[in-house]
Amino acid sequence: MSRQVNTEVAVIGGGVQGAGIAQAAAAAGYKVCIFERDQWASGTSRRSSKLIHGGLRYLETGQFSLVYHSLRERAQLLRNAPELVRPVRFYIPIYRDTGRRPWQIRAGLTLYFFLSGCGPLGRFRKVPKAEWQGLDGLNTEGLQAVFQYWDGQTDDQLLTEAVVRSAQALGAETFTNTELIKGRKTEQGYRLELRDAEGVFHCDCRSVVNATGPWVNDTAKRIDGTRFTEQIELVRGSHILVDKALTKGVFYMEAPEDGRAVFAMPWGEHSLVGTTEMLHEEGPDSVLPTEKEIVYLQNTLAHYFPGEQPVLLNAWAGLRVLPKSSASANKRLRDTFLLCDDDSQPAAVSVYGGKLTAYRHTAERVVAQLVARLGKRSGALDTRKLKLEGALPSATRGASETRM
Repeated sequence: MSRQVNTEVAVIGGGVQGAGIAQAAAAAGYKVCIFERDQWASGTSRRSSKLIHGGLRYLETGQFSLVYHSLRERAQLLRNAPELVRPVRFYIPIYRDTGRRPWQIRAGLTLYFFLSGCGPLGRFRKVPKAEWQGLDGLNTEGLQAVFQYWDGQTDDQLLTEAVVRSAQALGAETFTNTELIKGRKTEQGYRLELRDAEGVFHCDCRSVVNATGPWVNDTAKRIDGTRFTEQIELVRGSHILVDKALTKGVFYMEAPEDGRAVFAMPWGEHSLVGTTEMLHEEGPDSVLPTEKEIVYLQNTLAHYFPGEQPVLLNAWAGLRVLPKSSASANKRLRDTFLLCDDDSQPAAVSVYGGKLTAYRHTAERVVAQLVARLGKRSGALDTRKLKLEGALPSATRGASETRM
């Protein structure tokens, strides 16, 4: 006898975006199922830079709306998940040959302060020269100024799992190790054919949300009638973990090779360095950092912290979905966009892009699309006020944790 699941909203993809959408849809009063072909946060959502931030560098490309919403989401995560997201000091060193001048950094941080709402986490300062020697061995030759501001840090996998638990508490049914085979349009919505360890089963739903990250087009092609775009590229972001300890906070570095932003971040007793931005021409199932990327990150770290040769402990890479463009990856727009099968009453929504920090805002946008088809429900909850339960393990706290 074939198994059957019935729901209103079926979410495909168990990364932070899919988890956030399941949470938001359940909070809105809908019956929800979320399907993940592996385990929660098994893809890009556990291969990020672990930062909850507003995107200071996006101000240079005029992405003010993205920064504004990201800063609002950062503030909410710090309130709602204080054991999973913590404020951390960030340092920007400026040298004679740094591309951005001190006045530019000050102007950017001032705008960041106003966009954040002028609260304590928006404050910044110019670090006195007397403190430079205490900055974890930062190279002081040719150093002209150091600015310190605030952003946040998390464990991306644990945060995703906490959002899943929140969705479950709101009534969402969750399925891991479950792969979508195909979706067929019906009069009521969609009939999905899925496979898990027990075999094939079906899910009838009124709406389906494709939140599969770099697999978004592959998934859309399996669902009849869904729209997808070829006007995207996958960009690989690689990270390394080394045995250097950083006690002061996160260092925002300008890579000497190409001027890109690279962060050196405390991660327990070690340091996480990232990220790169390389066009990824292979499929999303095959994502590994290249030797060239590893050396690029090592050289950037050595440039700012000379005299050390920290041992490489680990390396990994995740994928970003960015609009296809002739511009370099770090100059492209980072906004998330949605494609619907019907703009007036969508039965299928595909999510393109998405930032860890802004997952809740993206989910809010998706649910706003679904309301036209499903209608509003009484007793809806505001996800801006939902607490996330969980805590970072001691291995990621230690000296890297900074309270204001």
